[in-house]
Amino acid sequence: MGASYLNLSEKEFRDKIDRLYNLLTPCRLCPHCCGLDRLNNERGYCRTGNKPMVSGYTPHLGEEPPITGYRGSGTIFFTYCNLRCVYCQNYTISQLGEGEEIDIEELVRIMLHLQSMGCHNINLVTPTHQIPFIVEAVYLASRRGLNLPVVYNSGGFDSVETLKILEGIIDIYMPDFKYCEDEIAEKLSGCKNYVEVARSALKEMHRQVGDLMINSNGVAYRGLLVRHLVLPENLACTDRIIQFISQEISKHTYLNIMDQYYPCYKAREYETLCRRISQKELTIAIEWAKQAGLTRFIY
Repeated sequence: MGASYLNLSEKEFRDKIDRLYNLLTPCRLCPHCCGLDRLNNERGYCRTGNKPMVSGYTPHLGEEPPITGYRGSGTIFFTYCNLRCVYCQNYTISQLGEGEEIDIEELVRIMLHLQSMGCHNINLVTPTHQIPFIVEAVYLASRRGLNLPVVYNSGGFDSVETLKILEGIIDIYMPDFKYCEDEIAEKLSGCKNYVEVARSALKEMHRQVGDLMINSNGVAYRGLLVRHLVLPENLACTDRIIQFISQEISKHTYLNIMDQYYPCYKAREYETLCRRISQKELTIAIEWAKQAGLTRFIY
């Protein structure tokens, strides 16, 4: 049950790092494929250059129970995002750029510090656009004693090409599956072809790590955990997302049906997003999960 990356040889690890950095010039790290030279600090959709950018880190106690465990998840919040959700609850980080650029050595220090604090894992929040720097830091930290599972906590808009390179490094994938309509995804999160991208990404993640595995202490050590935020008026097409997970991923997928939507950032500019979801809307979403035969969902 040790971290996957501990099984990689020096050559395998360095090869993955090189392949990830190669995706930065021209940048095709995520499905936006901006094509800019990020190694020369050109900045595209994600507004991030050639260094890690972090807004904070902490032993987080508010994640899903198998991720939080009893000592907390070693969470690192990376600045900016490859999505621009109009209702993002962390918009000061993801949209306004709260945080600062650091070097790889500082990122290594953060990971080792979180491990020394007793955290169960290293939880990478919004890692998609910074993953080459992150993997290099994991490599260096592993040579200095890092042995915690790595959690890839993304918005689900991930390139399969990039994900394939991450095989053997990421232990737990924790993506969002936000929408089942491309028009809504483009309007609310600023991305094209979200549905097919997210579906393909989830399939690749599950292929790599399988269903979520939890030890005798109730702490996850490998597998896929999917998050879905229920939006008012079923704007996210929750029923279709649940059907996809049940039919094309696994009925044993660990799914968090999240009810914490509330209007923030630019949400009040959209009439449908001006309120929280009702108890009835949550109850219906839970019923959809039951009807789809999902066996491991929380809300």
